[in-house]
Amino acid sequence: MSDHQNGLQEVPQWLELKLPHLLFSDTVQGLHATIQSEWDSLRRSACQTAAGRALWKHVIHDPFADLLAGETCLKSFHEKIKNDRLKNARETSGVILAVRTLWFDSKIEAALSSFNGEGQVVLLGAGMDARAYRLSCLKESDVFEVDFPEVLEVKTTLLKAATETIDGHLHPIITAKSLNRVAADIRNNDWLEKLQKSGFVPEKNTVWVLEGILYYLSHSHAMQVLSIIADKCALARTVLLADFMNKPSTTLSNSIFHFYSDWPDHLLPSLGFSHVKLSQLGDPDAHFGLMNDPLNLFNKLRSLPRSVQTHPDDGTPCCRLYLVEASGLPSQSNQ
Repeated sequence: MSDHQNGLQEVPQWLELKLPHLLFSDTVQGLHATIQSEWDSLRRSACQTAAGRALWKHVIHDPFADLLAGETCLKSFHEKIKNDRLKNARETSGVILAVRTLWFDSKIEAALSSFNGEGQVVLLGAGMDARAYRLSCLKESDVFEVDFPEVLEVKTTLLKAATETIDGHLHPIITAKSLNRVAADIRNNDWLEKLQKSGFVPEKNTVWVLEGILYYLSHSHAMQVLSIIADKCALARTVLLADFMNKPSTTLSNSIFHFYSDWPDHLLPSLGFSHVKLSQLGDPDAHFGLMNDPLNLFNKLRSLPRSVQTHPDDGTPCCRLYLVEASGLPSQSNQ
């Protein structure tokens, strides 16, 4: 009988979690201890996203994801992945996050390419996002990261710790033309003013990135943010990239998730966007070779009309995540 038949197959690489030494420095340990003890679920979600990117490094190149995630989030996320793999689950933990990250990366690059020159990229609720350090397509773009002051402060200090420990070489080096961190709460009325004081120019072509943030907001706050961005279509070429939960998805955690839209491709034109393209996980542009099993949850959902909210086979909620690209031009919005 072979080792495989005995269940004694060689331990796969994904079963082992190798943490970088930098995570165990006093500075980094202290910062992540503060995150775990003092931050709420919205702020901590930034580290969970970074952990997902770190653990899907075979498809996502994010050299600072381990550092920004921290030991606790990495271990917790890795345990979920390991259990899924051992159970031969059709969906592995983190695959949604991996596809979402790759979708946003590809759409940011495409949007900037369509600008034919300089552009701005605004990351609302930027969290532990490290795109300014890893995407070469940002080399002619001014990048603005908007988030709570304490999140940006911890992020800056963590990245500084990396700078101080890598053999005298200056790391991390940004790939963006410039990086500006804007301490603001997008639930308040002053975030746009603070953004402009940091160098944002409303008349410049801009990509707005709202990844993993809208559903944490109340309906009124989310609509206010979307409306402010839509208004910019009258001033410059504007591209919005955002992910939306449908209503059943918010039931996954009613205390955390609030805003939803079952039809964001109808909502956004009503706010002033002229072109909207919606994708579901597993669609040709939201696949990246990670969702090949036709029987996985996402492909089964895609086969059902979007109006269906309960799966006819087992009565479970049809929890969908929509990846949405919307755009507008001054000439079109003024017609």
